[in-house]
Amino acid sequence: MADEPVDLEMMNAAFRDFVPHNKALQLTLVAATWNPPQVTLKLPWDARLVGNPETQVLHGGAITTLLDACCGASVYVKLKSPQPIATLDLRVDFLGRAPAHRDVFAKAECYRVTQSVAFVRASAWVDDEAEPFAAATATFALSTQGRAITQDEVRKGLVP
Repeated sequence: MADEPVDLEMMNAAFRDFVPHNKALQLTLVAATWNPPQVTLKLPWDARLVGNPETQVLHGGAITTLLDACCGASVYVKLKSPQPIATLDLRVDFLGRAPAHRDVFAKAECYRVTQSVAFVRASAWVDDEAEPFAAATATFALSTQGRAITQDEVRKGLVP
């Protein structure tokens, strides 16, 4: 599996259809690798998500959601099989602010998994990944209550 490319179409379908919040924000998985277990998401600039009308910068809550979703997606890539997870802790440090009217990207890597917890680092940027305006660390509970969707359900459009 590590040599195979990540099925971005399938992951985007699950991401969009199984998590209505991701769909509402129009989050899109734009890149993913198995090794290292990394994903990159895009949050398109949208006037409905502006936090301050004077600066036209996306609201910090939208950026936080982007980072949380990106971190969770990296856990799924690390695990290589779907299972229910839940965010235990998410810390976001805003190092600056995103420029107005610009799409925002986030990359996360799940760097360690124990029997019950996954550990993730992430950052958000606009033009240059080497110049992030936000950094995050997160932990996720593994095998939480709930049901994981299967790839077959996604392909058949059976997800809620």
